[in-house]
Amino acid sequence: MSFSLYDAVVPTNLQVLRAIDALLDKAAAFCVEQGKTEADLIDARLAPDMLPFGYQVKSCVGHSVGGIEGVKAGTFSPDMAPWPTDFAGLHGILQTAIATLQALDRDEFDALAETDTQFAFGETRMPFTGANFLLSFSQPNFYFHATTAYAILRAQGVKLGKRDFMGMPRIKR
Repeated sequence: MSFSLYDAVVPTNLQVLRAIDALLDKAAAFCVEQGKTEADLIDARLAPDMLPFGYQVKSCVGHSVGGIEGVKAGTFSPDMAPWPTDFAGLHGILQTAIATLQALDRDEFDALAETDTQFAFGETRMPFTGANFLLSFSQPNFYFHATTAYAILRAQGVKLGKRDFMGMPRIKR
């Protein structure tokens, strides 16, 4: 069996995005149980100089679907738009990302491997191939933001475990 760029990126992005979507349900239940508002968690941070939970969730979308769209366009710049300020909005962007990833054509995706792709932010420019961008830049960022979102909820007291972060593994059937 050959292992493709699609196999290395898309299924795991789907697995983790679904897990993050489920974390939102646990966060909402926690808010009800603890008498907290959604904003209490969406605005929560691990440290004063880090961006909040809502940004972390939005960045998971940005480094999954957004990274792929950047490779298709030949350039990726971070999305600096505001993030949703409620759980429904966060669910919405996650569900849209999941649907977009599910609709990708494997062969078209694999053809992106050698596409010239540039990371652009302010004066910074970094050249990549599509595969190198997705695997060495976008995917590590995706995991960083997913882990940070999980850690923020844990730090706020939401009862989560490792399986909540991992989501549903792709086991042999």
